[in-house]
Amino acid sequence: MSESNNEPQANAQNERDHKKLGKELELFTFSDAVGKGLPLWLPKGATVRRELERFIVDEEIRRGYLHVRTPDIAKLDLYKKSGHYPHYKESMYAPIVIDDEEFMLRPMTCPHHFELYLAKPHSYRELPMRIAELAQLYRYEQSGELMGLQRVRTFCLADAHIVCASEEQAVEEVGKALDLIEYVCSIFGLELNKDYRYRLSLGDRTNTEKYYKNDEAWEKGEDLLRKLMQSRGAEFEEAKDEAAFYGPKIDIQMKNVNGKEDTAFTVQYDFCMPDRFDLVYTGEDGREHRAFVVHRSSIGAIERIMAFLIEKYVGAFPLWLAPVHVKILPIGEAHFEYAKKVLETLKAENIRAELDESNESLGKKIRNAKTEKIPYMLIIGDKEVAENKVTLESRDSGNLGGLSTDELLSKLKEEIRNKK
Repeated sequence: MSESNNEPQANAQNERDHKKLGKELELFTFSDAVGKGLPLWLPKGATVRRELERFIVDEEIRRGYLHVRTPDIAKLDLYKKSGHYPHYKESMYAPIVIDDEEFMLRPMTCPHHFELYLAKPHSYRELPMRIAELAQLYRYEQSGELMGLQRVRTFCLADAHIVCASEEQAVEEVGKALDLIEYVCSIFGLELNKDYRYRLSLGDRTNTEKYYKNDEAWEKGEDLLRKLMQSRGAEFEEAKDEAAFYGPKIDIQMKNVNGKEDTAFTVQYDFCMPDRFDLVYTGEDGREHRAFVVHRSSIGAIERIMAFLIEKYVGAFPLWLAPVHVKILPIGEAHFEYAKKVLETLKAENIRAELDESNESLGKKIRNAKTEKIPYMLIIGDKEVAENKVTLESRDSGNLGGLSTDELLSKLKEEIRNKK
């Protein structure tokens, strides 16, 4: 009896599984020849992630972030200095020896960004300094832990490190980072306490192998984040032994279709790295002062958020994210010439359009486009050619009637701009 009751739920979960949809919609693939946990992005999947990347970079720049680029590899000594090696050693790839020096594929960008900050002296007037990057990272996940795009061995993280002049400024920046995360979630249609939840991740004073030893700093950092969350009125769970080795953090937790929970985004308070890297600034008094640091990922790993969004939308992305905005469906060969003109007009305006030139019936063409989960179909027959129009069919709302090309462009651009 329980098996029959659970069967519809299991089938529904399977239909939403990003691994299944990713294959069906030709978004990504894996290859044993390339290696486990190393996703290969097909053109349609690459289009979706490119839109996500453009969205978050533009939004961060609007909010005062300075976007940079740093190498995917660095000397092992850099990670010894930061403390990631040995604290994070088990999740790092083995060192690479080049010219008698040891290098590492980077598991995170913090040391790179701190070296950028140290490239010249800074005044309190420049702080907070928000250093951001879409960074390709490499982490060794156990084979048994690998799962689609949610757990991979290389991923692109929308990462940032905010150098602050005081604890108060650091807490304020944590709040602003959470504001950005909540804005991002609203754009995706994700609801707090439904699609995601907050977790205050704490350290363990007794575990000095995992955590940087500074009891007073841990107490203060955890209390600052706890009070911030309370002041925001947000529900949150406290979880011991889930912090970063250098400080407590606020994690945004999401579940996949199978009920497995992962951290999607995170904001971390760091009282360790400023000492290790001697991060200072010149204060109003003309003297050097120790800086404070906030780590945060606004949209998280592109791979992981892609997995969540594929399952959230069941592959039917909103227009702005859809790999193909519009499929043009001429009824017969006599309509191809006009259909091609419409195609060129749309492409010239950066609308991602495709033309179905197959010999299938119109009904089959529509079914194929809906199977591909394309947001809009343009039907072109004798009437449309004669009136210099197209008939617009929506994936979600059905037939929307005839439109001129200009009217169609106006509608599509507005919907893309508003990210509805």
